[in-house]
Amino acid sequence: MKITMMYDVVRTEEKMLVDTAQRKGIDLSLLRSEDIYLDLQKDYSKEFGDLILQRCVSYFRSIHLTAALESKGIKVVNGLHEATTAGNKLNTTLALIRAKVPVPHTYLAFNQETSLKALEELGYPAVLKPTVGSWGRLIAMLKDPETAESILEDREYMFPIYQVYYLQERVKRPPRDIRAFVIGDKVVAAIYRVSGEGAWKTNTARGGRAENCPITPELEDICLRAAGAVGEGIFGVDCMESPEGLVVHEVNNTIEFRNTVPATGVDIPGMIFDYLVSLKR
Repeated sequence: MKITMMYDVVRTEEKMLVDTAQRKGIDLSLLRSEDIYLDLQKDYSKEFGDLILQRCVSYFRSIHLTAALESKGIKVVNGLHEATTAGNKLNTTLALIRAKVPVPHTYLAFNQETSLKALEELGYPAVLKPTVGSWGRLIAMLKDPETAESILEDREYMFPIYQVYYLQERVKRPPRDIRAFVIGDKVVAAIYRVSGEGAWKTNTARGGRAENCPITPELEDICLRAAGAVGEGIFGVDCMESPEGLVVHEVNNTIEFRNTVPATGVDIPGMIFDYLVSLKR
C-alpha cells in the first residue's frame, strides 16, 4: 500500500509515523504542503498513492488542500467534512449537540455588548475561546464583568475571526481533563492531562502533564458518540469530569500523541497505519 503523508511542520509525531511506516513495510511518501501547487483541472488520481494522510498543522492550509484533493476523487484522512467540523469549535459543539453528546453550556455572540449580556446569563467565571485555534492559544478566563469587558475590548481590535465570541461555562472539574484517542471505531488510548502548578490550562504543549487514563465504559461510549458526530477517521476527543458526568469540549482533527505513547504504552502510530490499511480492503 502506498500512502502520501502531507505535512507543513515535522513534529515528533511525523517522525514517529515515518519510523512506524518503515517498521511495517508501508510505502510512505512525504509531501510538504508549501511545496505543492495544483492545477484544479488536472487529473491527480494516480499521483498520491492509495490515500493521503493529512497532517498539516495549519487549519486553513489543511482544509483548502483537502478540498482540492477530494474533488479529484482522492481519499484523504481525515476528510474535508471532518476537518471543517473538528477544526472549528462552534461547528464541533453544534455537531455534538445534534448527536446529544453532553457539552459545556456555550453561548455565541458577535460584539462586546451582546457578549456581556450573554455572560450575565452564563455566569462567571466563564471561558472565551477562539473558534479556530489550538494549543490553548488566545483562550481566556473571564473571572468577572470587569475582566470580561477588558478582554473583549482587546478582541475588538483583532482580526475579524476573533470577534466571533464563543463563550463557555467554566466546568467545575478536577485540575485535569481527558484526551481520548479514537481511530476508526475504537477508543485506543486515553490520558489525563494534568494542569501545571498554578495553571488552569491542561494542554501538554503548554506545560500540562500526561498520565494514563483507564478507558471506562462511560468514557468509551461518550468518545465514540463524539467522534461519530464529527465523522469518520482519527480524532482526539477532549472530555472534562463535571459533577454531572463527562462532558466533551473539543474533538481534535490532527492528533498529537508524543506524550501519550510513553504514558499509555499504546502504539498509536502503528494503529493509525493499521486503520489506513484497513480502508483499502
